[in-house]
Amino acid sequence: MAFFQFLFGNFRWLSVGILLTFLSSFGQTFFISVFSGEIREAFSLSHGAWGGIYTLGTSVSAAVMLWSGALTDLYRTRVLSVIVLLLFACACLAMALNPWAAVLPVVIFALRLCGQGMMSHLAVVSMSRWFIASRGRALSISGLGVALGEAILPVSAVSLMLVLDWRILWMGAAVVCVVAMPVIVLLLTQERTPQSHAESDVSFGMDQRHWTRMECLRHPLFWFMVPALLGPAAFGTAFFFQQVHFATVKGFEHIDLVALFPIYTAVTFGAMLTSGWLLDKFGTPRLIPWFQVPAVAAFAFYGFSESLGTTLLGLLCMALVTGSNNTLPNAFWAEFYGTRNLGAIKATAAAVMVLGSALGPGITGALIDFGVGIELQYLGVALYFVLTTVLMAIGVTRYAGRL
Repeated sequence: MAFFQFLFGNFRWLSVGILLTFLSSFGQTFFISVFSGEIREAFSLSHGAWGGIYTLGTSVSAAVMLWSGALTDLYRTRVLSVIVLLLFACACLAMALNPWAAVLPVVIFALRLCGQGMMSHLAVVSMSRWFIASRGRALSISGLGVALGEAILPVSAVSLMLVLDWRILWMGAAVVCVVAMPVIVLLLTQERTPQSHAESDVSFGMDQRHWTRMECLRHPLFWFMVPALLGPAAFGTAFFFQQVHFATVKGFEHIDLVALFPIYTAVTFGAMLTSGWLLDKFGTPRLIPWFQVPAVAAFAFYGFSESLGTTLLGLLCMALVTGSNNTLPNAFWAEFYGTRNLGAIKATAAAVMVLGSALGPGITGALIDFGVGIELQYLGVALYFVLTTVLMAIGVTRYAGRL
């Protein structure tokens, strides 16, 4: 009963979080990668060349996020979201109409900055500021948007491409962005601002104070967390980016692999809600060191799988990490470093994650071109997540006492 009271009492702001994360889908790898085959064919690109373009555009977007993400400390979500959506719609149109391979990195940059970068960042920072005691629930509920995007958009796009040209779908994405602009303005007619909202002044971090971005960067705990920030972004992105190649290597039909994604999404959403509830009950320090353990199993399954059933087990394990990754790391920054400068600090973390999402496709694409099989690569990724878990356990255990 209390959960439904929370939903209805905060419907306006939670709806904005859901809408922002859903709209971010058009700039997320799970959507863009569905068109990988068509894009490589249209521009005559190899796996390595397409991965390199994706890496370049995404890497530049990560650098720009260091500046653009900090704008959430200064301006309302209502204003920033409309500006970003307008730019996002232009980026989608550019993907639909661009005839030149040389312009493709710029298009990828715009899609990634507006989508995975700013739309997700706006949702996370807004939820973290507007809610304290229920921060975990708010973050997990807002994550429903991207979960819906993962469930609906890839399989819809693959199905629609059987009867429509792929460029028309990008035109449709631009229309959706434009239609969403007045909806967000209407929902946020009563928006609370970062400057006036009292909660942003009382949620302290370590040592009972608000940390600046530079102080955060000089603190060892940030660097203990960096590999964990990179991991899901790099290799979760790589899995979806290389889904067509993975299906080919395993002997699956692509549509059969994509048909598993709604199951992955359902488990992701369940993991988001569960991790949000556990976060509010037990706090970040007890949970975050261990949330990437299922990723070890996930990529081991991918490496060894010979059937869709084994691949599904990998997707289920990865879903646990993806769901928790939408709540625990986002709450971590507010809990350990305070909320006054959360936009700038979270922008830095977002830049690391966006950089990871750039590196994953680029590295895996280059290794494929050099003859290193995707299965062997994924076994190496499983070992990487063992390392991230060890580093998080050391760092969080060392500094949790200062909360």
